[in-house]
Amino acid sequence: MPTLIELQNRLEALRAQRASGIARVTYDGKTVRYRGDAEIAAAIRDLQAQIDRLRGKIPVRQLRFKTSKGY
Repeated sequence: MPTLIELQNRLEALRAQRASGIARVTYDGKTVRYRGDAEIAAAIRDLQAQIDRLRGKIPVRQLRFKTSKGY
């Protein structure tokens, strides 16, 4: 399982790569090619979710509001 530092390094590399418009990123001596921006965005979301889990943050998936007119 990758460490928090490794995941953060991958995330930084992906964000920089996405901003540059190049569909290839290299980190830790490994190169990954992506087919398009949607695939890169999905990889960024996945890495961010892994980082959040390691930090103990659980994303809120649903909010419910219960209201009444007061009578």
